[in-house]
Parts: sequence; structure tokens; C-alpha cells
Amino acid sequence: MALVGSRVRPLVAGGRAGSGPVPGLALAVAGVCAAWLVHLAVPAVPMLTAAVVLGVAAAHTPWLRARIRGGCRPGLTLAAKRLMRVGVVLLGLKLSLADVLGLGWGTVAMVLAVVAATFGGTWWLGRRIGLSGDQPVLIATGYAICGASAIGAVSAVRDSDEDDAATSVALVTLCGTLAIAVLPLLHGPLGLSDAQFGRWVGAGVHDVGQVVAAAGTAGPAALGEAVLVKLMRVALLAPLVAALVVAARRRARAVPGGGAPGSAAPKGHRPPLVPLFVAGFLAMVALRTTGWLPAPTLDAAGTAQELLLAAALFGLGSAVHLPTLSRTGVRVAALGLAAWVIVAAASYAGVVLTT
Repeated sequence: MALVGSRVRPLVAGGRAGSGPVPGLALAVAGVCAAWLVHLAVPAVPMLTAAVVLGVAAAHTPWLRARIRGGCRPGLTLAAKRLMRVGVVLLGLKLSLADVLGLGWGTVAMVLAVVAATFGGTWWLGRRIGLSGDQPVLIATGYAICGASAIGAVSAVRDSDEDDAATSVALVTLCGTLAIAVLPLLHGPLGLSDAQFGRWVGAGVHDVGQVVAAAGTAGPAALGEAVLVKLMRVALLAPLVAALVVAARRRARAVPGGGAPGSAAPKGHRPPLVPLFVAGFLAMVALRTTGWLPAPTLDAAGTAQELLLAAALFGLGSAVHLPTLSRTGVRVAALGLAAWVIVAAASYAGVVLTT
């Protein structure tokens, strides 16, 4: 039995439904502090990756398990959903339209093709092998756009089961972490220049922190290219979310009573075409493009964004239940491996063709 599933079942016995979000938020803050210490001790491990792993570990620590199931669950769920949205909004301050256009239309076309191939191929494979719920679309989003942040955004507009979101985050985080070790080993054998390697990493690795860790091994030139290409992928989060909302509306119209199959949304519910947090993300991109914000403000916003996302990912990690995950582990692992091959191959081909 999974630890949580906010749409499926209430708090388990032993929890206090009226305890409020404070205990869970306090635990999330403790998890963020621990993740920061891990990153300080091992700089190659991004703080967001450490936060997910620590959340999973907390959920399987005997003396914490009962607290997470009970009094801490409301706060952890709040962190996983609400704080994730605020973090996604602030993520827009990392992206300037001038930077994107400076890469050239060939690179823009390459990124669009990689995202489309990764998202479409992963979603199709997930359905073919019989993964349940929203796992195929969430995993596809994580691999195609920006890892756990994108999964959180899409799960919010689809009202996905928390178990599906947590499993998807765990898989994408694991593969992205492995990419930090594997991709630098292929730099020389594939005959890529530093700039090409940076673009390959930016187009093929999921989380921004993981991109920085992998591309940094090849020097500042590779790192600069990697971050710009990666942020271009992040910019595609908004149109992808809008497309998924349109698809949800069409499914709702196709079902008598107005409810989409398998959706917990009430009859007649129409999710907004551009959710508020996605509009906020676009507004932050526009604000960054103006150049009005000084560097200290951008640095402070970047720190806040990372802390918020770390708290959200700790909350999602605490929803992972390994015995449940193991029952679909073979299929999930197969999809993760296939998606990794798709995004790595597509991004490599795109970089070679456009540089």
C-alpha cells in the first residue's frame, strides 16, 4: 500500500487530520537544510537531487514513517504542490529571450525536435507497456523538459495522483543523476568539442542542476552552452502545459457529463488554458528580458527558487513507497532506460547536425 494518494484515500490511521501543515513544512525545511549540507560536502550532487533522495529515505525511516503518514502529510503535500508552483514561477527569471535568440534558429529548431521526439516517444512507449495513471505523461514531461520541476507543473494541471508524480520524480531524478557520471565519459569517444558537449548535455539532461554538474566537467565554454540550451527547453514548459490543458478539455467534452476519464475534476470543470503559475513563469521571463533587475536581485531569486523546489521535491520524495514501486519497477525502469536512449540519441544527432 502506498504511503499517500491525496485523490484516492484519506490520511491513514494514526494521523491527525486537524494538525495542519506546520509539522510537514517544518520537516520539509529540515530536509532542505540536510540537502544543502549534502551539496556542500559533495558539490557534484545537486541540492535538488539530494532533496529527493532524502525525502525517499525519510519515508522509509521507521521512526519518521508514522509521522509522515499522519501529522506531517498535509504540510508535505502543500510543499510538493504549492511550493513547486512558486518555484516554477521563479524559474522564469533564469531565462531571457535575448539569450535564446542568440543561440540561432538552428539551435531553436534542434531543441524543439528533441523535446517533441522525447515527449512523444516516451509517452507512446509508456502507454504501450501498460503503465497506469498519469505516469507515462509525467515521465515523458520530465525527460523532455526539465525533470522534477516539469513533472510538478504538469501534475498540478492534470490533478495527477501523488503516487504517480512521486514515482515519476524518483525515476527521472535517478536517470539524471546517472547522467552526471556517464556523459562526461563519452565526451572524448564521441569526438565532441567542448561547446558541442555542452549543447548535448543541455539538450539531453533533465534538471538544471544536473546539467551544470555534467557540463562543468568540460570547462566554462561547455557550461555556458549547456545552460543556455537547457533554459531553452525550460521555456517550452508553458506551451506544453497549455497543450495538455487543451487535450484535457477535449477529453472532457468527449465524455458524457463533462468529466474526463479517470479525472477527479468535478463535472463541468474546465482547467484554465494557461494556469496562473505558468502565466507567472512567462511574466518572469518577460521581466528578465527587460534587463531591469539587478544581479543581486536575480541571485536572491535564484536562491529562493532552489530552496522552494528543494522543499517541494523533498515532499514528493516522501511520497515514494518502494514496495509499491517495485511492483511496477520493471516496466518503469524499462521506460526510463528507453527515454534516456531517446533523448540522448536525439540530442546528439541534433547537435552534430547544427554545429
